[in-house]
Amino acid sequence: MQRARVGVVGASGYSGAVAARLLAGHPEFELAFCTSDRRAGESVARALGAVLACDSAELRFEPNPSVDAPSSALIDRCDVVVLATSARVSAELAPIYLDAGQHVVDLSGAFRLADAGEFARAYGFDHPCASWLARAHYGLPEIFGAPAMRAEHGGPTLIANPGCYPTATLLALAPLVSAGLIEPEGIIVDAKSGVTGAGRQTTEEFSFAEVEGDLRAYKLLSHQHKPEIARALSRLFESGGGAPTAKGARDVRVTFTPHLLPVKRGLLATCYARPRAGAGATAKVVAECLADAYAGKRFVAACPPEQVTLNAVVGTNLARVGATADGDVVIAIASIDNLLKGAAGQAMQNLNLLYGHDDGVGLEHLQKVSP
Repeated sequence: MQRARVGVVGASGYSGAVAARLLAGHPEFELAFCTSDRRAGESVARALGAVLACDSAELRFEPNPSVDAPSSALIDRCDVVVLATSARVSAELAPIYLDAGQHVVDLSGAFRLADAGEFARAYGFDHPCASWLARAHYGLPEIFGAPAMRAEHGGPTLIANPGCYPTATLLALAPLVSAGLIEPEGIIVDAKSGVTGAGRQTTEEFSFAEVEGDLRAYKLLSHQHKPEIARALSRLFESGGGAPTAKGARDVRVTFTPHLLPVKRGLLATCYARPRAGAGATAKVVAECLADAYAGKRFVAACPPEQVTLNAVVGTNLARVGATADGDVVIAIASIDNLLKGAAGQAMQNLNLLYGHDDGVGLEHLQKVSP
């Protein structure tokens, strides 16, 4: 069977480069093209340090496609496109590919929120193709399942790859929500990410001298991932977890504070929640809840919370999760590699599932970076 052709738009950014490397060695997909304005004409293999298959060994970066010139989008050279672009660019480009019948995996936040008004508040601009918001599949496989193929729903598939912070947060909290162990209000997420989570930055605040040895919070009460986390948790509460409010709805309240760690890769989210009255959310119960939820999941491992570390996961597509409780608080923790399970690795899971492959194909060779 012919391998599906996958192109990567924005392949010189951190997440795009990792996606291209994974595709270059994937047995079921062909890396069809990579785009980058600043690397246009350069060898993909040389720039990314990737070992390409013989049929793409001479692959060179193409200029980024133009929204104003659809013919430049390289549509005829791919079956799927991975958009490693900003939310504004993805919101413009994705419909071009979708209208041509190509599947899209978007690594930005352009299609993670279903409501156009909420999107505008989070990202600071009106969505140019809001009709696709409600049609996108939120691609966190362990929680929301596999994306549907064209034959199942009559059109190309749009996968909104979750953000790195929401991925860690939801993996920590989702089983507790689904089991009705925690309340929807008063959830606090304290999360810390390596600097690659901010993409390639040239500003002074991201320079080595400013970041090394420091730790700081940013985008307080205004980070675009807050409504994404709240929306996903709301879906879980509405599907049966938690307790309804007096009005019958489930009003999820999340306080989310991101921090910048002076490391290249890795993300750790510590989540605090109130136990649901009468649910019996003891330390033993919440730990067993996570263990049971992820018992058959290849890429999520439940362990004691003190063993949820960056060194255990950086370089892999694995997430570690752990939880404990004491009286009036439940603490759930998750760690991931922000470029793999938080971006490109999860995109490969979604691509595998979209085409009916085991979700671990092309990811089994990854090894943690630390000794």
